[in-house]
Amino acid sequence: MSTTLNRSRAAHRWRTVDLLTAAVLGVAFGVVFWGWGILYTSLTPLFAAVPFVQSILSGVWLLPAVVAALVVRRPGAALLAEMTAASVEALMGSHWSTGVLVSGAIQGIGVELAVALFAWRRFGPAVAVLAGVLAAVLEGVYELFAYYAGAWTLGFQVLYVACFAVSGALVAGLGGWALVRSLARTGALSAFPAGREHRG
Repeated sequence: MSTTLNRSRAAHRWRTVDLLTAAVLGVAFGVVFWGWGILYTSLTPLFAAVPFVQSILSGVWLLPAVVAALVVRRPGAALLAEMTAASVEALMGSHWSTGVLVSGAIQGIGVELAVALFAWRRFGPAVAVLAGVLAAVLEGVYELFAYYAGAWTLGFQVLYVACFAVSGALVAGLGGWALVRSLARTGALSAFPAGREHRG
């Protein structure tokens, strides 16, 4: 019993490389977020008739949490990467100002909850998709209350969250898993289990 507990603690213990990797992922995606935010807002007029559909593009904002969870595999990695990315985006001048920090926390927590369901022991594409969907649903519901309260019908609200969930599954979930797999094959993740699993 004590041996199993010690192994579990060791598996979840943070290393310096874990902390640095989660932070670097956050910074890199924060720059991406800043550029993606500009593109996202410029495309808004195209969705004027069906505004809820634009959330199909929102899965990009979930990527650092999913990727960090798949790579670092430590409790808190997804939240750290997502909050770092949100902070960088805010500092660079986000269209949503410091509101991105709240979103970053919600998205990171969503991924943390999904991975925690499997006790940080399973990190396949199905878990990545679940993480993306859960984070997207939580963030979508938050955005409805924060930005669109009373502006849309119930049908529009449901479709907004549904489109966000699809984006979370495809862009953040499968996209994040594919990105980790590609990075692993370059040898960039040799310090992590993901680097060994996807090598070849």
